[in-house]
Amino acid sequence: MRKFLNDLFDEAIRVADAHEVLDQFLPEDRSQKVTVIGAGKGAAKMAQAVEGLWQGPVSGLVITRYGHNMPTEKIEVVEAAHPVPDQAGQEAAARMMKMVTGLGEDDLVIALISGGGSALLSLPVTGVSLKEKQAVNKALLHSGATIEEINCVRKHLSAIKGGRLAKACYPARVLTLAISDVPGDDPSVIASGPTVADGTTVQQALDILKRYKIEGYDDKLSESVKPDDPCWQAMEYQLIATPQISLQAASDLCAKEKIQTMILSDRIEGEAREVAKVMAGMVRQIQDHGQPINPPCVLLSGGEVTVTIKNPDGRGGPNAEFILSLMDQLRDVSNVYALAADTDGIDGSVDNAGAWFDPTSIDRMEKAGLNLHHHLDENLSYDFFEAMGDLFKPGPTLTNVNDFRAIYVGAKK
Repeated sequence: MRKFLNDLFDEAIRVADAHEVLDQFLPEDRSQKVTVIGAGKGAAKMAQAVEGLWQGPVSGLVITRYGHNMPTEKIEVVEAAHPVPDQAGQEAAARMMKMVTGLGEDDLVIALISGGGSALLSLPVTGVSLKEKQAVNKALLHSGATIEEINCVRKHLSAIKGGRLAKACYPARVLTLAISDVPGDDPSVIASGPTVADGTTVQQALDILKRYKIEGYDDKLSESVKPDDPCWQAMEYQLIATPQISLQAASDLCAKEKIQTMILSDRIEGEAREVAKVMAGMVRQIQDHGQPINPPCVLLSGGEVTVTIKNPDGRGGPNAEFILSLMDQLRDVSNVYALAADTDGIDGSVDNAGAWFDPTSIDRMEKAGLNLHHHLDENLSYDFFEAMGDLFKPGPTLTNVNDFRAIYVGAKK
């Protein structure tokens, strides 16, 4: 069953792979000169795919996370830090803005945007230093804020996000090809929308900073590019992969194996441990009452759960913490297997994408003398599953369609 859940994850990744899907979204005429820009965990693979499909002259620059590079010949790939920006990302973002400034209306720009692009494409507004930008990123990440809230603040502290990259390209034509990693697939939230009109305001960003008690930025926020700006006349935006497409692909694979599935949602948010409690309740309802679906079945879900960090020295991420909380809730339940993983291959900042739970987990935990509640309270999910041998480590996938959770619920024993 672990292999089967791994196969579901692999299928979800396959349909979000740039080499699989990007071809159908490029223009039919690929003979003209094109400038390729972009950022995200999938940016290098997307750039590589464009190079292989474009017949005309190609040049450009994309930024990806350290360890997520792919070999390219014409498009430069710069590696930078994620989730907290660094100097390499800032310098590359500045070069990218310079590269597109001055293009004419006959020029074509292809922007390749994927999850992680917001941190990687870091160019603070005038008056904000990189150190200050890093500090606010860390504070927001530790606060438990949603990705929409984090990116709203990022847009109003940036000289490149919130539509500003598109405005720099104008009057050139811009085709944005994006892989969604956000609940609801809002283009203005994906990588903080560098090539998308932004409807959020400075006041909203201020409210978010106030909500999470983050001070020192009130007079440094700037307004983003709004929908009435003339630059949008030359823009086209296409989503080439989304969480729902990946969940549906996993569901289709289950159907081939004659296993029932329920896609619960592609946009589940909230504290990882609390979401796990809800999922555990559904598992019990299925086993005890056959509602809303009879076992055996697979529950699939996506979205982006978060962790409010209590221990700054903790190791782990939202998906591993989800599995740890699920274990706690299902101590007395048998015949359940679960995998929760980030589809980019990295859960948080360590080397795992997530973790496993199976019918032997509780016994193995007790034999190992591990204290589940201690590890959960101290945000030490990585350490727990490392000791269990249950870390899920597929390595960087070079795409990102958010969290992927698959729970197999067998008949009650």
